[in-house]
Amino acid sequence: MVTKNYRDSYARSLEEPEAFWLEAAGKISWSAPPQRALDSNRAPLFDWFPDGVLNTSYNALDRHVEEGRGWQDALIYDSAMLGTQRRYSYAELTDLVARFAGVLRSRGVGKGDRVVIYMPMIPEAAIAMLATARLGAVHSVVFGGFAPKELAARIRDAAPAAVVTASGGIEPSRRIEYLPAVEEALRLAGAPDTPVVVKDRDGFESTVADHSGWLDWDTEMDTAAPAAPVDVKATDPLYILYTSGTTGAPKGVVRDNGGHAVALSWTLENIYDVGPGDVMWTASDVGWVVGHSYIVYGPLLAGATTVIYEGKPVGTPDAGAFWRVIEDHKVNVLFTAPTALRAIRKTDPEAALLEKYDISSLRTLFAAGERLDTDTFHWASRILGVPVVDHWWQTETGWAICANPAGWTACPSRPARPVCRCPASN
Repeated sequence: MVTKNYRDSYARSLEEPEAFWLEAAGKISWSAPPQRALDSNRAPLFDWFPDGVLNTSYNALDRHVEEGRGWQDALIYDSAMLGTQRRYSYAELTDLVARFAGVLRSRGVGKGDRVVIYMPMIPEAAIAMLATARLGAVHSVVFGGFAPKELAARIRDAAPAAVVTASGGIEPSRRIEYLPAVEEALRLAGAPDTPVVVKDRDGFESTVADHSGWLDWDTEMDTAAPAAPVDVKATDPLYILYTSGTTGAPKGVVRDNGGHAVALSWTLENIYDVGPGDVMWTASDVGWVVGHSYIVYGPLLAGATTVIYEGKPVGTPDAGAFWRVIEDHKVNVLFTAPTALRAIRKTDPEAALLEKYDISSLRTLFAAGERLDTDTFHWASRILGVPVVDHWWQTETGWAICANPAGWTACPSRPARPVCRCPASN
């Protein structure tokens, strides 16, 4: 068992890395448990748990149902744009994912194929990701609203067997039509015959019926045969996530299944202090790596409840939006970008709107995405009265490089210091 003492754990990770990470891998369900943690024969490329076999979607869903927690909330959808909320239990979400995996399978998607997902912040985005992983296929999520040219570049590179999208996204002042963008992107990519599955949403001009051969999500789901999880090697890819392309063509970061599952499971327990039954809200988008790691996979691997929020930190309807979500869903851990905190502070500097809400469920606030400036750190610490943890990572790493681990004791948060400086580590 990995101890909760930072100094001892850190020392053991250096002195016995193989044993340390094989123990961490024990938190994951394997069809063939790994006997090795790391294969460095291809250095500087490294293979984590090279002899392990698993399915990430099974680990995020089915195993929790099999353990008797199918009744527990897995996902909460909160749309400030529509004024609606919906809860999905682990049993319900498992069924929806299995059926949508069946939809994809019926259209020829199989192990190793790629699926491009171009979706707003709705439950179907997470369902499509998990369904792709269930088949042993590889998803590539593109931020909803990206221009056709940018979407085409990703389609051209990934060569998907299918595209999953929705009618559009909803912003405070407008609606963004997705289907014309998808159609143009497929044309630009030279892949106009790629199967497209569309989740129709009310209030958009373009619908699935306007596009010959495209498939309606709900119609397909009505008759879909559920698909069972497909075993993959730990070293097989789970997803491709493209960088912004600011230094040339977008570069696809490929994440494997085994190392990803173990790392996220470990970080949920030790960095975020999140476990079964806890509620974690990562106020981001599934189009970014933080959405992959800590909206979809991380909390579900941990058996926690995750929140998908369709809205903004201010303006939907006001700067109390975040506090309302925390109260409504009894959020224990909030993860957001400093930009969101600064927007709230600018609009409501004294946090007067916070007085309307009970946020006593909140234990910790994590910030990442850019530097958390000292003033915002102190402001958030003062108004929330909980530890504020600034940590650092990026698309290429997939999880934190530097953090104060909330799962260990005596690690105080410090302004603008993403490295743990607790006494035990000095």
